[in-house]
Amino acid sequence: MSITALSADLSLELRGAVAIVRLTRAAKRNAINDGLVMGLRQAFEGFGPDIKAAVIAGDGSHFSAGLDLSELSERNAVEGMHHSRMWHKALDAVQFGRVPVVAALHGAVVGGGLELACAAHIRVADESAFYALPEGSRGIFVGGGGSVRVPRLVGVARMTDMMLTGRVYNAQEGERAGFAQYLVPAGQALDKALELAEKIALNTPATNFALTHVLPRIAEQSADHGLMTEALMAAIAQSAPEAKERVRAFLEGRASKVQKS
Repeated sequence: MSITALSADLSLELRGAVAIVRLTRAAKRNAINDGLVMGLRQAFEGFGPDIKAAVIAGDGSHFSAGLDLSELSERNAVEGMHHSRMWHKALDAVQFGRVPVVAALHGAVVGGGLELACAAHIRVADESAFYALPEGSRGIFVGGGGSVRVPRLVGVARMTDMMLTGRVYNAQEGERAGFAQYLVPAGQALDKALELAEKIALNTPATNFALTHVLPRIAEQSADHGLMTEALMAAIAQSAPEAKERVRAFLEGRASKVQKS
């Protein structure tokens, strides 16, 4: 196990094949500033082949309370557009990087923090988590990909309501709405996220790539195009030597069968 400070606001910890990227601005409720955004992009673009899965977590009492408004300066339209695109590139590196990503959520998952969480592939929340998009009441609009990612998780109507009214979802409501796939007792989100990431790391790289890069694109295609993409990806995945060995192990009784949990 090794821990590296990527910046004053971000650290990287390696646990075998799993990388833990941790927001370390606890005193600021892990509010996301420009340096942290650029650090996230650097971290997720820098993973080598030895890293098979990643976890995003936050130090202190909150995952992230959102955009650091102290950095919000007077920008003209072009500058604002480029700032938003900087966020897009960083969160695309999370969603469409080399490895599947699990977010461990607790406390505030708000604004830009929610945008970051939505870029992960799996979200584990503990009972302290709450979700909000306060941009509407502050006279601004989401700019970190939230208008694309949040509705795909919970629907346009829910996001509209959150931004128009300031509605806050608690942990239980958030899990039912689709913000998180797992809900655990307070203080256990990181442990559960690590458990899932370690399991994901055992999958073949081709399958993980198909699930994180190809499946989201199939969901946006017409049925005919999606089925063709599926056929192509299925052929690629099953042709890998590791996949052939795993199927052989199952047929020969050397692999575990699916059990009811």
